[in-house]
Amino acid sequence: MKEKVVKALKKAISEEIAIEVSVPDQEEFGHYSTNVAFKLARVRRTSPLTVAEEIVSIIRKEKFFFRAEVAHPGFINVWISEKELAKELISITKQKNKYGTKKQIKTTKKKMQVEFVSANPTGPLTLANGRGGFLGDAIANVLISQGHTVEREYYVNDTGNQVQTLGKSIVANCGFIPFEENYYKGEYVKAWAESHASFVEKNKNKFEAVGECAAKDFLKMIKEALEKKAHIHFDRYTSEKINIHEAGYVKKAFELFSKIGKTYEADGAVWLKTTEYADDKDRVLYTSEKTPTYFLADAGHYLETKKRGFSGKILILGPDHYGYVARIQAAAELVGLRESKVIITQAVRLVDKGSEVKMSKRKGQFVTFAELMEEVGMDAARFFFLMISPDSHMDFDIGLAKERSVKNPVFYVQYALVRAGSILEKTKKQTTVDLSLLSTKEDIALIRKLVEFPDVLESVSDDFGIHHLTQYASECAKTFHNFYEKEKVSGEEKKIAGARRVLVEASYYVLQNTLQILGCSRPKKM
Repeated sequence: MKEKVVKALKKAISEEIAIEVSVPDQEEFGHYSTNVAFKLARVRRTSPLTVAEEIVSIIRKEKFFFRAEVAHPGFINVWISEKELAKELISITKQKNKYGTKKQIKTTKKKMQVEFVSANPTGPLTLANGRGGFLGDAIANVLISQGHTVEREYYVNDTGNQVQTLGKSIVANCGFIPFEENYYKGEYVKAWAESHASFVEKNKNKFEAVGECAAKDFLKMIKEALEKKAHIHFDRYTSEKINIHEAGYVKKAFELFSKIGKTYEADGAVWLKTTEYADDKDRVLYTSEKTPTYFLADAGHYLETKKRGFSGKILILGPDHYGYVARIQAAAELVGLRESKVIITQAVRLVDKGSEVKMSKRKGQFVTFAELMEEVGMDAARFFFLMISPDSHMDFDIGLAKERSVKNPVFYVQYALVRAGSILEKTKKQTTVDLSLLSTKEDIALIRKLVEFPDVLESVSDDFGIHHLTQYASECAKTFHNFYEKEKVSGEEKKIAGARRVLVEASYYVLQNTLQILGCSRPKKM
């Protein structure tokens, strides 16, 4: 709907200028509002109020709007005509599960990679992994809905110190070497060591071999948790060892940086000029011992992504990676992945009945992602994680997530879908309807909320703020429940009943589409 508003406004403006349109919190300020008069005032060298009055005098003639007003000191507020809203309602029922989606032309279609979770295969997934997992999956769904090509990638860190330390941790658990503070202490390590005791004894001096064997098993466990329990399916599991190091991308990245004059030597090491790309200091590529750094391997990973034809990459990292953002963005820019973004998810705290549920990975006494889903269910886990902006710390209320009542946000949304579906099953579709009969406050409020859906999706595809989509789902459900409680479909006069059934059908598809993109189930009964 925003696109249509912009198109109507452009007819009244001769200048080439970007028009921004927003949805006011209160309807008294219009269905949509724009500040375009302020931009044009600078170009025309006059006051925003004068420009706004000129634009409104033209758009008032448009049948698309039934009302247009100027608000001091130069805002333009517009109200969409009921006829246009009715057209959009019909469009929803015709497009059904396609409503809100887009098809991109060749020049606007993007090939994007979304990398998320990418936990070291040294144990089960944590709550932070789960938060990033659901976020990455939902972002991929949104981008696909807007016509872009997307690859979901899990980057497997199967080389380096982590695997070596895992091997030592297992050998230590079997009593062949002393246990050190930095070793993994989880029950999962003890269990694996006990079940592979003879293998460990034979390879007690081959820490990397033991670590690699355990890491493969832990990766299987991670895949099972993601695919079977979280319903997250990756298109590619990229091996750092095979796809990056052995494929030569570490060397290729270094050669590229050197060729374009972005490297230098100092203190026996080789550095990359990342300060030219907003980093707080330059970063080492090769240490004084001529060993490639983790950062160079990550740069090689970005180069490999670029070579496979991607235009951009969304990387989701956990709360301990803030200092890594600037350098990885520098690498993305240098290899040509310019449409890239790094999203940091904040920590998660489990709360039950007002008290914190303690967790400590170091002591091996933490609640895993898989355990949380077993406790509250996939839908609740997913919706609750997605409700909160990733840059905010989160309290996950276990009690609320388990509650099957309208207090539970995901239950509330799914219940609205079930109510809409029940009405559609009990009523017959009429061949001709008069949507002008949808005139009550509840009717109009619901129509307005439904037609916002494409705008919300488009906005989320630009800023990746998935929490805005869960917020929209909750608002849509609330508006539908209010309509359901106050208006009738069955038992009404035939013409009104027919019009209201169209409104319910449109609600059903929008609620269903929203839940599908979020990755939640769409129940028929509750």
